[in-house]
Amino acid sequence: MKSYLSFCTALLFTLLWSGTTCPAQNPVIRIGDSVDIRLSGFHYEDAGAVSSNQVVDDDGMVNLAYIDKVKIVGMDCSAAQRLIENRYKEAKIFTNPTITVTVTAQRFVNITGEIKGGGRVAYLPDMTLMTGIAAAGGFTDFADKKRVKFVREGRVVVIDTTKISKDPSKDVRVLPGDQIYVPQSTFF
Repeated sequence: MKSYLSFCTALLFTLLWSGTTCPAQNPVIRIGDSVDIRLSGFHYEDAGAVSSNQVVDDDGMVNLAYIDKVKIVGMDCSAAQRLIENRYKEAKIFTNPTITVTVTAQRFVNITGEIKGGGRVAYLPDMTLMTGIAAAGGFTDFADKKRVKFVREGRVVVIDTTKISKDPSKDVRVLPGDQIYVPQSTFF
């Protein structure tokens, strides 16, 4: 049991520090995401016409061969795959298509200020404010842990991380694109 826990811990740290994500991750698709859409099991010309790498447009759509635009924003990759497969079936283009949708661009959280590593940290689906700070190297000795700024879509919230240390249930979930800024303490 102890060796199993050691293995799991080592794997977690490897994933966190290498910046890779778990292959089982199924992220929710957002506007501006780069997605890879592949058709398999058909003649290469048909598969080549459908397969593409696209950016989800401002309306949350991708433009696909033979069926035009399909709205996939807000769906996870599995739901987007099923939707696209069903659209091809409904249009009687393919009888049993196999579509694969993958978000290809790495997603990040920006963590700056009085932290040891800082910068862009690879997003993981279970990331919280505190795990993000830990992935960025942790607080410096000069960090003001009571006035950490958390920014999402332009809205700023000041968080006292000492309260989170006492009660981990208060930890905030982090999403790709969020920003965390740790100011310098005014008291040394």
